[in-house]
Amino acid sequence: MADETSIKVSEATRNRLAVLAAEQGTTIRGLVEELAEGRPTHAEYEERAARARAELASLLGAAPSPEAESKARALLERLGATQDAAAA
Repeated sequence: MADETSIKVSEATRNRLAVLAAEQGTTIRGLVEELAEGRPTHAEYEERAARARAELASLLGAAPSPEAESKARALLERLGATQDAAAA
């Protein structure tokens, strides 16, 4: 059996987690594990960014400048905001 621990949350949060888990056909444990496994850490995001820069440098002959990265990030944020607004 794997090492286990418990976490403390408010009763309201536990109840909400129970509803979310039931809706997804899983348990609270499964829901929390899925969240923890599916959400990258800051270090993992940085590692992905470094790999993406290396791939772009390989394909384009140079890595994007910090200004180009900033513009791309802003564009992606605007597109995400547009999609969020359309879904609402």
